[in-house]
Amino acid sequence: MCKAFSCRMCGVCCQGEGGIVVSSRDVQRLVDHLEISPEAFEAQYIVRRSGKRRLSSGENGACVFYVEGRGCGVHPGRPDVCRAWPYFKGNLLDKQSFFMARDDCPGLEPDAEFDRFVEEGVEYLRREGLWGNGDSDAPNALFSDLDEMLDRIRGRKSRG
Repeated sequence: MCKAFSCRMCGVCCQGEGGIVVSSRDVQRLVDHLEISPEAFEAQYIVRRSGKRRLSSGENGACVFYVEGRGCGVHPGRPDVCRAWPYFKGNLLDKQSFFMARDDCPGLEPDAEFDRFVEEGVEYLRREGLWGNGDSDAPNALFSDLDEMLDRIRGRKSRG
């Protein structure tokens, strides 16, 4: 059985004006990766909307760090929300959101079943420590903690 998701570094998830919310932990990881000061990083790469810090977009409308034909230019330092794609809260809880993501993302197998995707996603997020970890500035697409993630997924399954 093949995996439900295998990243193809295509950049589809990198598209969209100001859609990549970054936490303080993400900013520190990117600052370390880029070897620049937090102030320089904020000035050059951050826009603030609705009380959240977001990565700015390049002229192509993609994340400022997306490099056409190569993918993420800061891949080792990328934000948690990028590391978590496509295992976002909505995609793990809502079958319709999963189908929409599957239609858009070539890394999601066209015949991937929702339950298999959820199982793989939970295991991946657990293994990688990718949930909000109680960070007040964590992206809403991530679960706030591991227990919340498991409780919400179990609740979805028990409802049918």
